[in-house]
Amino acid sequence: MAKQDQNQRRATRLHHELPIAYRSVGSFLTDWATNISQGGLFINTRKPLAVGTEVRIIIQLPGAEFPFDISGRVTRIEAVGNRANAAPGMAVEFTDVDRSKRERIESFVQKLRKDLELA
Repeated sequence: MAKQDQNQRRATRLHHELPIAYRSVGSFLTDWATNISQGGLFINTRKPLAVGTEVRIIIQLPGAEFPFDISGRVTRIEAVGNRANAAPGMAVEFTDVDRSKRERIESFVQKLRKDLELA
């Protein structure tokens, strides 16, 4: 189930599970993004990469014909059991999102938010 994040952020985040794949030096992994905004996403994983690690994310937005890739950098990790009710994983800030990709992500977030308000 999706819900809006109540935190003060540069870009509004929407909690929604979305399958993703990501690449870093020497590894290719698949996990779930559990929230997304035009500026980044949070990947739910029990094995987060170190803060500062550069990653290449492959994302398939619902309704999009093809997946696209985005570069990002790990900005925060949440270890297993670190905080009550906090999912383990890592926050990734997008670092090279061109206007077209940013608009596609923001359009997805806005559409889903509107759909949830009507539900």
